[in-house]
Amino acid sequence: MSQYVSRIAGTFAGPPRLRPPSAMPGTPGAPRRPRRCAMFSVHTSPLHQPGTGDAGGMNVYIVELAKRLAAIDVEVEIFTRATAGGLEPTVELAPGVLVRHVDAGPYEGLPKEDLPAQLCAFTHGVMHAWAGQRPGYYDLVHSHYWLSGHVGWLASERWGVPLVHTMHTMAKVKNAALAEDDTPEPAARVIGETQVVRAADRLIANTAGEADELVRHYDADPAKTAVVHPGVNLDCFSPRDGRAAARARLGLPQDAFIPLFAGRIQPLKAPDVLLRAVAVMLEQDPSLRTNLYVPVVGGPSGTGLAKPECAQKLAARLGISDVVHFWPAVGHDRLADWFRAASVLVMPSYSESFGLVAIEAQAAGTPVVAAAVGGLPVAVKDGETGFLIPGHDPVEYARALRRFVDRPELVERMGTAAARHAQSFGWDTAASATADVYTEAMRDHRRHVPSHHG
Repeated sequence: MSQYVSRIAGTFAGPPRLRPPSAMPGTPGAPRRPRRCAMFSVHTSPLHQPGTGDAGGMNVYIVELAKRLAAIDVEVEIFTRATAGGLEPTVELAPGVLVRHVDAGPYEGLPKEDLPAQLCAFTHGVMHAWAGQRPGYYDLVHSHYWLSGHVGWLASERWGVPLVHTMHTMAKVKNAALAEDDTPEPAARVIGETQVVRAADRLIANTAGEADELVRHYDADPAKTAVVHPGVNLDCFSPRDGRAAARARLGLPQDAFIPLFAGRIQPLKAPDVLLRAVAVMLEQDPSLRTNLYVPVVGGPSGTGLAKPECAQKLAARLGISDVVHFWPAVGHDRLADWFRAASVLVMPSYSESFGLVAIEAQAAGTPVVAAAVGGLPVAVKDGETGFLIPGHDPVEYARALRRFVDRPELVERMGTAAARHAQSFGWDTAASATADVYTEAMRDHRRHVPSHHG
């Protein structure tokens, strides 16, 4: 890992490092928000459909955060790897938000695991775009996921601006809670994450628990680690016209009990736990079969790509293919209807830095049954907006789901509480708090400029 980072760092001689605008002569001493942020998302594009390939909660996070930052006058340029030929070099995602496509490696079929070898090429594209701008064009860098962190590390050094980094997931945390048939994250990623944590001026964690993990596993400086809860698009994800109307739009049975899985199909997300729980429910009470509809909405991803039909085959082996229905990933508006239509969302993940899907479902008025891992105990209020399950025993999930079957009023009562709970997770709040982190990073960076720039 350190070898390819060294190669990146030695690739550019270029113009001398620039003094950041916040440190330029004549700038008032008071902290100010940045005017423009360079955001890096190497391995997944904010323009991709969440729920497919490597696109998921991080995509939603970047898109929504960038839009809301632009709304408070912080322009955002998102650099991402081009994954198809003929893409426009730049695409306006929203007013004040620009996506820059960078050529780095083959367009299609490049696994995330092979991306470290393309970081030199990606960094070259970033530097090429920067070379055409005026001095001090970017006030800071915000990188997402460890691959982007390495590009951000070099760019921040090169441009003389602070680096803010969001991990989203951590190798050490994932490896400590692997699904039985999942593949551990490689040592190179652990080393890379450690380097990024050390290099960053600020780290943004989704929850206090994630901040503690950064300190415990990666020796992060607590003083440089800020907690900012992700938000939810409350305009899109809302109870709207209710469960019955959503079911009618989707063509779903009105009286069915509908436990929904929505997300990428891979061992980490554990859709198999829901399927096994459904099999347990039917074994315990075969009469449920006539009134059970189990949608699995999403596409194979990550290690799940090696066995793209694994979930379908498991449903067949369990003898529940008649009640389980597989649907491809859908856009936000359609996904909101799936959430409204469901009796309950099931999230049996082995690891979640936050679990945006849980907040989105709750915002739509649907309770959640989730694993008590990562940020899910923050996203879900146990016993009030859903149930948190320690571990991944299908019997425990079946027991929780059966409570909703036996007491249908729980769906409505917890759904109402869930929608109320989700109101505190708006993206406006998250963007404002993130901008405050940016301001602090710029202020601290400016203090150290004299010793670096002399």
